[in-house]
Amino acid sequence: MLKLTKKADYALMAMKHLADHAQAGTGSASAKDVADSFGIPPEALAKILQRLVRAGLLLSHHGTHGGYRLARAAHTISAFEVIQAIDGPLFITSCVTVRGECGQSDRCNIREPLRKVNESIEAVLKRIKISHMREEPDAAESAVGKPAELVTIV
Repeated sequence: MLKLTKKADYALMAMKHLADHAQAGTGSASAKDVADSFGIPPEALAKILQRLVRAGLLLSHHGTHGGYRLARAAHTISAFEVIQAIDGPLFITSCVTVRGECGQSDRCNIREPLRKVNESIEAVLKRIKISHMREEPDAAESAVGKPAELVTIV
């Protein structure tokens, strides 16, 4: 089963929270504020936020009014970028990796279809922007992202 790690979940939650702060004009938010808002362990969130800073997705400011804020506008940051910053490259199976070798490589008959599935998932995650993430999408957005795209193999 494909599943995001808890760290990637937390990273997406934090990014959405910081996007909401930016939209409201309240500027940055502290790691404690984000952790308290979602019940995330503060130590874990601090490490996640640091990874997002290293990936160039967040900016950090020290001091009494310090905290974290998005490095770019929320509509330019994809879910894929956030997940990749936390979990590394997205591969649904080992044969889709850069090396792409396993003990069954010479007999495998599903390598190409799995590569296409991997590319489809990556494309969908790249289209999902932090600014679009909310619990219930409006009618215009739900027409854009069709779930069938995840399983279409051409």
